[in-house]
Amino acid sequence: MAMAATVSAVDLKCTSCGLALSARGATHFQCPDCGEATLGRCPRCRDQSVTFRCPNCGFEGP
Repeated sequence: MAMAATVSAVDLKCTSCGLALSARGATHFQCPDCGEATLGRCPRCRDQSVTFRCPNCGFEGP
């Protein structure tokens, strides 16, 4: 089992649109399927339920 890489707050980007996660309302979390990738969501993509995809396992979610 591969370990997830440590990601600093500076490196976090929205998994959907690529925007840096510095805005209020942004979030990041481990993939709910594989638990190995850190996924980021900006406030706009969260609000509009834009689809995201885990780069590790392909899990998709709103």
